[in-house]
Amino acid sequence: MKVVVQRVKESSVTIDGKVYGSIQKGFMVLVGFCASDTQEIVEKMVDKMIGLRVFEDDNGKMNLSLQDVNGSILSISQFTLYADCKKGRRPSFIHAAKPDVAIPLYDYFNETIQVQGIHLETGVFGADMKVSLINDGPVTIILDSQEICK
Repeated sequence: MKVVVQRVKESSVTIDGKVYGSIQKGFMVLVGFCASDTQEIVEKMVDKMIGLRVFEDDNGKMNLSLQDVNGSILSISQFTLYADCKKGRRPSFIHAAKPDVAIPLYDYFNETIQVQGIHLETGVFGADMKVSLINDGPVTIILDSQEICK
């Protein structure tokens, strides 16, 4: 599982010309799954993500978590995080989980966030989405379950 976490002042996703989800302060996250991912991995990754201390405290230090600042999450499914670009110029996506695996994991990812009491907005799995954001900092962190869930 890979998650790209971007600290944002605001973010939204548009589908078919209509805003489907939008947030103010928080994280816009791109999330991708591989075939070996499990609900246990999802739980560990969500815990790591929402616990990241990347918001500034009163002293200007990145010392506060998403929950500390009452932030929100915009969650976007992103199978292209598993692009393999080793050969040629056209990425291969053979390492990305197929929809029958990825959709339930994406749903579980989002449910796990909501259980933590965090306001969540989402895109639609497999849809052609237009995502806009104002990256705050910019702060962008890549979480990879291969490193975090060893």
